[in-house]
Amino acid sequence: MTIEFDFEVDATGLQCPLPLLRLKKAIMEIDSGKVVKIIATDPAAHLDFGVYINQAGHTALKSFKEAEKHIFYIQKK
Repeated sequence: MTIEFDFEVDATGLQCPLPLLRLKKAIMEIDSGKVVKIIATDPAAHLDFGVYINQAGHTALKSFKEAEKHIFYIQKK
C-alpha cells in the first residue's frame, strides 16, 4: 500500500525532542488535509508523535518500521 504525501521530513539520527520539533515545523508549513511523511530513528519518536497528534487533532494514517527506521504518515487536520 502506497500512501501519497505532500512533505517529507528526514529526522534520522536525531534524538528527542528534535524529530518532534521537525514534525511540528512541517505541519505548520502545509495546508489542512495534506500529509507529512516523517522518517525517524529515535526509538521514542512514536510516543512523542502519538501524544502530539492526539493533542493537536491530526490523523496518523500509517506507521511502520523498516530496518532501523520508523516511518510515519500524518495528515494535518
